[in-house]
Amino acid sequence: MNTSNVLCNHRVAIAGNRLVIACLVLFTLLFSSTAQSQQVAFTGEKSAWHEGFDRYDFIMDEATLAITPYKSPDNEKFGVKDPQKGQRRCIIVVPKKAAAGNPWSWQGCYWDHQPQAEVELLRRGFCIAYISANATLKPGKEWDAWYKFLTEQHGLSVKPCFIGMSRGGEYSYMWATTHPDKVSAIYVDNPGGNRDNLLKLGELAKYDVPILHVCGSIDPILGKYSTAIENIYQQFGGRISVMIKEGFGHHPHSLHDPKPIADFLEQSVYETKTAIPAFANNSTVKTAYYSNAFTYKYVPVEGAFITSRGPYFTGCYNKYEVSLQGVEAFSTVIEPKNPAPGNPWVFRCGFVNRDAAVDQALLAKGYYIVTGAVGYNNDGPVLAQWNLIYKHFTDNGFSKKPVMEGDGGAAGEVIAWAIENPDKVSAIYAENPILKTKVMAKTAPLDNLKPLAQAGIPMLFISGSLDPSFNDETRVAEKRYKGMGGKITVIVKPDQGHYLEIKDTKPVIDFIAANNH
Repeated sequence: MNTSNVLCNHRVAIAGNRLVIACLVLFTLLFSSTAQSQQVAFTGEKSAWHEGFDRYDFIMDEATLAITPYKSPDNEKFGVKDPQKGQRRCIIVVPKKAAAGNPWSWQGCYWDHQPQAEVELLRRGFCIAYISANATLKPGKEWDAWYKFLTEQHGLSVKPCFIGMSRGGEYSYMWATTHPDKVSAIYVDNPGGNRDNLLKLGELAKYDVPILHVCGSIDPILGKYSTAIENIYQQFGGRISVMIKEGFGHHPHSLHDPKPIADFLEQSVYETKTAIPAFANNSTVKTAYYSNAFTYKYVPVEGAFITSRGPYFTGCYNKYEVSLQGVEAFSTVIEPKNPAPGNPWVFRCGFVNRDAAVDQALLAKGYYIVTGAVGYNNDGPVLAQWNLIYKHFTDNGFSKKPVMEGDGGAAGEVIAWAIENPDKVSAIYAENPILKTKVMAKTAPLDNLKPLAQAGIPMLFISGSLDPSFNDETRVAEKRYKGMGGKITVIVKPDQGHYLEIKDTKPVIDFIAANNH
């Protein structure tokens, strides 16, 4: 066989393949571009809405749910009037060029009231939709029919975002909590509410629907609805962010500069869902963890000081509830955005509060925060079950020597586990520790510190000088541990009691980093 002919044929084949691939890529790009920018087609009478966007009006028959084109009266201008009895007015405004996926925003009530955020969304390629709503025209089968008309007949995204002001906020939540799998995000302004909405917020959190509230600090229903929704949604692990305009009441709604609102909605629509981590399993439940930190600053364009808090402003971490065979109840894992080399982790007992400054600093450094399960039928964590938890996470790539952490009675439990597993611990950090245990071990940790001292496990305690257990627990442990040759540091917070306020986390982070093996 002629070698030169073989090489020549091989080169021709490669060139041919490259040409085919290039054509396929070009076709794909052209097709994608066309699909992503394809304009949503509507028929019937149209008029111009703000900045010349095309507005299409329809009438829905409440009895049959039939939707037909309708010419809006000239005197309505950009607004809309209440419909005749037995009908609903329906409106869709389309962008000049549709964004990828045909996203859309659904106005809960009060069409054309403070529409600046919707105009901004139109500029970004969103459609804007509305169906008649007032004190008596509430969400129901008519809203479902309008949703089906827009998504199935006209190709709009199956997950609209919602915009609602006052009653519109209540109605946005009414439809969204009933159809939590069909919502991408919610922005409401001084929202109203009702009992059913509050009871069903867990469904929205289950589907990880991000929420933004914009409210006045002296709005009469702030505490009744917005703050109640915020607190409940946080407890369910949902992502909710809030902007409070200082000294403002129920009006004016929205923001003069709609960019923060439009950015929130756009980011929510297009956010990429994270992959399920290796340590998770089929029963794992994903929620969110974020701090209660806030900013308070003057915003000139709004003419107001604004308090901003929540994950949209402070950042957010994925939180997982992991159930394991042989372990009663679940363990929780808060996942850092960028795990540090070696996947270091904190093995702790007790709920991680939103003001847990040390845990938040460790997350920022790349540490996983794992809270071990406490069984429903036990008066504390069980040694054998915690051993299974440790094995599960180390088998999935976590460091072989976690940092043990706890405060108060939880500190006693983690130290008891460390005493039983001194070769599996890098360091111990505790706040106002109470060195007792009910189930983990037969001997109280305060009376059994020698295994830790012999293993060279360093400990750091932070205690309030006014904590009732300071002298009987912290000082006794310090004296005994040093007497055994153990390394222990005690930081005393003057005039603080059992519940500490730790503003400077550097000593703790430095201690953990220095002893993380």
